Amino acid sequence: MLRILGKPSSINVRKVLWTCAAIGLPADPEPWGSGARSCDDPAFLALNPNAMVPVVVDDGMALWESNTICRYLAGRHGRDDLLPSAPMARAQVEKWMDWQATELNNAWRYAFMGLVRHSAAHTDPAAIAASAAAWNAHMVLLERQLERGGAYVNGESFTLADIVLGLSTNRWRSTPIARPHLPAVEAWFARLGAHAGFAEHCANGVP
Repeated sequence: MLRILGKPSSINVRKVLWTCAAIGLPADPEPWGSGARSCDDPAFLALNPNAMVPVVVDDGMALWESNTICRYLAGRHGRDDLLPSAPMARAQVEKWMDWQATELNNAWRYAFMGLVRHSAAHTDPAAIAASAAAWNAHMVLLERQLERGGAYVNGESFTLADIVLGLSTNRWRSTPIARPHLPAVEAWFARLGAHAGFAEHCANGVP
């Protein structure tokens, strides 16, 4: 059985849990991370030397990096709808997944850590304001993509791109910053509610 290591409140663990729900896989995560078993435990470090969740163990092999895990699970279970096998179609989905993990995440990190996590290292008002502005600017890019047509980020089909960006959008909507009105993003986020795993792992009150 697939092992998932990581506390279910983590946004990156929730990517994996939502992917499991979309595929129909049972998922019972083992609680590792802040407030649970320490990721500095030698048993965890043997699986992921970065000391970060999530980690999955499947067929005796450990895998880390949340977006990579999601891609692995879709491929492992033949879910061509979530991650197409055709090279260009697959790359279009992965493009938005990589954008989420790099550009979008880097934009929101300071504001989120300061305003939601109340991190002592993220208290500079100017840096919080700059991060919030960058976050909103990146969400406008997602708005423009959705305005181009199609029910989902990559067109008419729900894919892994919608899972990872849906979770980021939930965080954006939950963080106390001034936000522009993005009607295409709001309509898309509402559509995500029809998919298995959304209520449990995205719209669950956890940013």
